Amino acid sequence: MGKKTTMAAREPQELPVPTAAELRLLRALWQLGEGTVEDVVQAHPVKERPHYKTTQTLLRIMEQKGFIDHEARGRTFVFRPTVGQKTVDQISVQALVARNFNGSAAGLVMNLLEANSIKKKELDELEAYLREYRKKHGPAKRG
Repeated sequence: MGKKTTMAAREPQELPVPTAAELRLLRALWQLGEGTVEDVVQAHPVKERPHYKTTQTLLRIMEQKGFIDHEARGRTFVFRPTVGQKTVDQISVQALVARNFNGSAAGLVMNLLEANSIKKKELDELEAYLREYRKKHGPAKRG
């Protein structure tokens, strides 16, 4: 067994929003579970494969940010995600709401509804989710 290097777990609100390039690599690691630099590169379609050195550099930066950690297996580093997709989705949406909608989740939802064609099934799912949310969290706060 190799030497494992882990960073202290960071709370989701402390994590930065991953860049588009970091998100590509995270998606590959979520799919793989864990992998070497070469595994992460090969996980991409041939025409979209990132360069090995770029991937290696980004993985080290992502480790510093708290998105992944690694374990040394001999002379090879094996990387694994330390955050799940749901956590990254949540911090990304929180940042979007704060930056583009002045902190208004309703503003985001209204914009989505107006800007996109939503299928009846999706709208029914949203309505059911809102009903369930209200049951769990009580009536909406006025403000």
